[in-house]
Amino acid sequence: MFSKVWRDIQKGNIAPVYLLVGEEAYYVDETISKLRAALGGEDGEYAQFDCAEQPVDFVIDEADTIPFFSDRKLVVARNASFLRATEKGKEKIEHDLSRLEAWLEHPTEQCVTVFVAPYEKLDERKKVTKLMKKHAILLEATQLKENDLAVWIQQEIAAQQGRITDDAVGKLIDMVGANMLQLRLEIEKLLLFVEGDVIDAQVVENLVAKTLEHDAFKLLNAYLARDIITAVTIYHDLLRQKEEPIMLVGLLASNIRTMNHVYYLEQKGYHPQQIAKQLKLHPYRVKLMVENRKRPTEERLLKALHRLAEVDLKLKTTGGNRERHLELFLIQPL
Repeated sequence: MFSKVWRDIQKGNIAPVYLLVGEEAYYVDETISKLRAALGGEDGEYAQFDCAEQPVDFVIDEADTIPFFSDRKLVVARNASFLRATEKGKEKIEHDLSRLEAWLEHPTEQCVTVFVAPYEKLDERKKVTKLMKKHAILLEATQLKENDLAVWIQQEIAAQQGRITDDAVGKLIDMVGANMLQLRLEIEKLLLFVEGDVIDAQVVENLVAKTLEHDAFKLLNAYLARDIITAVTIYHDLLRQKEEPIMLVGLLASNIRTMNHVYYLEQKGYHPQQIAKQLKLHPYRVKLMVENRKRPTEERLLKALHRLAEVDLKLKTTGGNRERHLELFLIQPL
C-alpha cells in the first residue's frame, strides 16, 4: 500500500488528506518526506502541529490559510490522540471535533494535510474516526513481520547495487531489531564499508552499533551456555562503556523473565507469532529463543534469577568493588 501511494505522490497524484496509523516511524517519515519533495522540497510551505499540545483548530486554521509562495502547502498534525479511545476528562487538550468533522467533508484543496496517529488501534466507534477513514488516504504504519522485514532489507540493499547474505540479514535484525529507521542507517553504513563486496554476518557483527539490550541478551545467552570467557568479555566491554552493574543486573533479570514467559507459552501450544504478540516482543527475538537447541530449563532460569536477586541486594547494601559482584555471578557455575 505504501509503495503505491508513494508512486502516486511522485507522479503528482496527491490527495488532500492522509491518515497515518501505527507505531513504525519509518513509514511516517518517508511519506512526509516524499510529500514535501513533491510540493516544493525545502522551499515549499510546511507547518507542523502536535495535537497532544495544541488543539486541532490550529491545524484547520493553517490548512484553510491560502499559501503565499506555492500552489499547495503541507500541514502535518502529529499525535492525533482524538482518534483513539480515551477516558472522558482525561484529554489534556480540548479539541473541536465537530469542526474537524465538518472540515473533513470538504477539505481544503490548496493544502495537503497529514494526520499522524502513532497508535496500535483507533476508536472505530467515534464519528471523527469514521469520517477520517472515509475522506483520507489511510496508511497503516505497522511493524513488518520477520520475513517481510528480511525482504525489505534485501530490497533496500539491492536498490543500491549491494548484496547481503541471509545470515547477515538475520544478524542485522537481531542486533538492531524492527526499527526500520535505524536499520536504514545501518544499511547505508554497511554499504559504504564493503564498497561493492558482499555484506556477510561478520561485517554486520563488526560494524553495526550494538545496543545495550542486545549486549545484555548476548551476555545472558553466553552465561546460560556456560561460556564464561565470552560472558566475562562482554561484561568488561560494557563496563568500559560506563554501564552500571546494577542496571545490567536489572536487564539480565528482565531477559530471564522474558525467556521464562516465552517457554511457558510455547508449552501451552502458542505459535511464536502469537507469543511475540502476547509479550510485545519482536518475532525474530522469540524465534531465537524457541529455536535455541541449548535452551536452559525452567529450574536453571529460576536459579539464575534467584542468584541475580542476591547480586542486586549486595550492590545496594555493600561497598567495595561493585563491578566484582556481577563478575563473580558470571564465573560461578549454574
